[in-house]
Amino acid sequence: MMSDGQLGLVLLSMAAGSVLALPVAGWLVSRLGSRLMTAAAGIALCLALPLPVASPSVALLSFSLALLGACNGLLDVSMNAQAAEVEQRVGRPIMSSFHALFSLGGVAGALLAGGAMASGIGDVAHVRVSAFVALTAAVVALPGLARPRAAREHAGPAVARPSGALLTIGILALLGLLAEGAMADWSAVYLHDTLGSSPSVAAIGFAAFSLAMAAGRFTGDALVGRLGPRRVLRGSSAVAAVGLGAALLVGHPAIGVVGCALVGLGIANIIPVLFSAAARVPGVPPGRALAAVATTGYLGFLAGPPLIGVVAEAAGLAAGLGLVSAACAFVALKAGALPEASTLRTTVTKGAHSADASGEQAQTART
Repeated sequence: MMSDGQLGLVLLSMAAGSVLALPVAGWLVSRLGSRLMTAAAGIALCLALPLPVASPSVALLSFSLALLGACNGLLDVSMNAQAAEVEQRVGRPIMSSFHALFSLGGVAGALLAGGAMASGIGDVAHVRVSAFVALTAAVVALPGLARPRAAREHAGPAVARPSGALLTIGILALLGLLAEGAMADWSAVYLHDTLGSSPSVAAIGFAAFSLAMAAGRFTGDALVGRLGPRRVLRGSSAVAAVGLGAALLVGHPAIGVVGCALVGLGIANIIPVLFSAAARVPGVPPGRALAAVATTGYLGFLAGPPLIGVVAEAAGLAAGLGLVSAACAFVALKAGALPEASTLRTTVTKGAHSADASGEQAQTART
């Protein structure tokens, strides 16, 4: 049995490994390319997955989780850089769809893990099978990754210094991920402890949040293509702010569940839109820009739940979750910092033309 201090160290290890790896990931993506780094980080994550379960001591468990977190951080930046590359080549918004599949994978993983536990499958066997399946899927998918179009940057700092547009995008990502992390950890607690709902209703609230987020991401690309990233960011974050704020004011379990769904729907496209915008910041390689925004953003994801807990201890959980509503409202107010829809279409169209030109040059060289 671990002590509270040991448990705290273990829980911190994975987050620390991820945050420390994010800046390095940007430098590696700029130097080696998103295709190679996505492949390497994906395989490394699959191989590291069984290590925490097999660790015989607290020290090795902490190290294994830190390694797993570092692999996850590397994969997070590199696969988003790869997604931005594909988005530019396709010539239309598709980032939200990638994040929707990420959400869908999380739901599927949770369901499969629950099924394994209900079936009496041991944790070591379950993790090993999961790692093998994930590794097989990764190896099958790797040949389809987009190859780099241009020469990569070999000089410069490991991560872009957030300034100007990049700083604004990073702050908005911090607030968006603060809201996401806080709702993931505290929505069910609020419904059960504060509003007095049953455990099943509290679980429904979290499920409504998760499913609405996945649904919002599947429709996000069409909205961005029609309305532009600025309007989508403003409108969706406003929906989250108003929906949660109204639910907190009413204080009824049924309205609370609706509020959770509106927050999930509203924040669904905040991070995809911001990551796509970061990859288009002029003068900064996409990998480094994404690393800067992701590093800033995930600080909010890590700090959000404990911050809500501190406020809840002093003024109640409703006041703590009010910070989430305020964060979403701030994102809505600052959405004007993103490019207009016409700018996005010009950028991705130029990227598509560049990709076509590169392909023609490569074909000419081969012949």
